[in-house]
Amino acid sequence: MKKVLITGMAGFIGHHLAKLLIKEGYKIVGLDNINDYYNPNLKLARLIDLGFNPEEIEYNKLLKNESVSFIKIDLTDLVNIKQLFKEQQFNFVVNLAAQAGVRYSLINPHSYVDSNITGFLNILESCRAYPVEHLIFASSSSVYGLSEEIPFQEDNCTDHPLAMYAASKKANEMMAHSYANLYNIPCTGLRFFTVYGPWGRPDMALHIFTKAMVEDTEFEVFNNGNMSRDFTYVGDIVESVKRLLPLAPKENNPEFDPKKPTASKSSKPYQIFNIGNNSPVPLMDYIKALEKVLGKKGKIVFKPMQPGDVKSTYANVESLFKYINFKPQTKLEDGVKAFVDKYLELEKTI
Repeated sequence: MKKVLITGMAGFIGHHLAKLLIKEGYKIVGLDNINDYYNPNLKLARLIDLGFNPEEIEYNKLLKNESVSFIKIDLTDLVNIKQLFKEQQFNFVVNLAAQAGVRYSLINPHSYVDSNITGFLNILESCRAYPVEHLIFASSSSVYGLSEEIPFQEDNCTDHPLAMYAASKKANEMMAHSYANLYNIPCTGLRFFTVYGPWGRPDMALHIFTKAMVEDTEFEVFNNGNMSRDFTYVGDIVESVKRLLPLAPKENNPEFDPKKPTASKSSKPYQIFNIGNNSPVPLMDYIKALEKVLGKKGKIVFKPMQPGDVKSTYANVESLFKYINFKPQTKLEDGVKAFVDKYLELEKTI
């Protein structure tokens, strides 16, 4: 059995990826620090769903189930991260652990350096010490920053981030390339575009809107609703990651021209993909889909654009579609309903 380390396994995408890879016959080790950026009870509920008892969780203690294990470690803890790599001998690593959120970076920028830069460096150093077949790491659509060249393509300029979150993800891409160059670590970076679905994070729009509508309270919509997002269902995201695992980049990519270098490819074992739905949806249509599922109108308070935010995101994902032979399958209405059903279930226990 191939062994996969998923960092951030108590998180939204990490939880879904673990469940899928278990079904596919992989042996999973999950890592998370279970911080309080949002309600830790939701993270614990995801771990319970994977078969773990929260009362048994202790720092740096490996809990084992039949095909999935979990350990609570912070990515900044290099000594214990390296020890985990040494003991487990991973075939693949999927780094999803990060300090998330654009607006939070205006309040606590240092947390982005700790988790997203120092933490990722520790993953790279561990992959250097105990080589893996493929490191897949989470980047973000936010790296496109000031760019208005829509749809966003992987080779667009990403030198103008709007917040520390985006800057830290841009840094991850450059750090990964340097390790691919120096130590031949096969690295694939994924620029995620607005992932949504069941078990989603409380700081994300769909959760905020749903909570307000269920409780019959007001909620804010920025830029007066004049926004669009390339909403991507989490099931389609993890299916894409699953297909990518065995497809590690190799050296000397014939599509890379050093005289005309591009950001997404390299002569080293490194590549970058957008991972999205390739179908932007106006934010107000997203809200209408939610209103239809809940059978009630939302009490919207329109607000101006927030610092660090962008008006629209739209992923050109043709490169990824061709590489893994898969396109997202989930309709927006179905994805929103799946989220609402799980939200109403979890609301009773969290």
